[in-house]
Amino acid sequence: MKKIITIIFVLILSVSALWFWWSYYYTYSDGNRSGLLQKMSHKGNVFKTYEGELILNSLMINGTTPVSSEKFYFSVADKRIGEKLMQFEGLRVILHYQQKKGTLPWRGDSEYIVDSVYEVRGVNGEIIKLK
Repeated sequence: MKKIITIIFVLILSVSALWFWWSYYYTYSDGNRSGLLQKMSHKGNVFKTYEGELILNSLMINGTTPVSSEKFYFSVADKRIGEKLMQFEGLRVILHYQQKKGTLPWRGDSEYIVDSVYEVRGVNGEIIKLK
């Protein structure tokens, strides 16, 4: 009887660990989003995370001003990338993200986690080198 209880306990623990990994650490999708970096903030009561808004490219006037667009909300887990993005507010960027199935307080509010910035364009379209 003791052996059966131990097996059931280990099985429940294994299934729970697999579910937790699948829900919070498995990368459901990844890709790039490009647009105008509208907002970056560093917020949180216990866990400070970087949160941002990107205005996605859609309908533009004169090739520079977005007219009709939707927003892409994202979180940044890496402090170095978050601080770099804080400097790029108001510029056009290409972000690489990973989409997770769930959110964790120390990772951010969004299920979209930005892990790199590919390119930054200035107001006149010039490419700014990333250091």
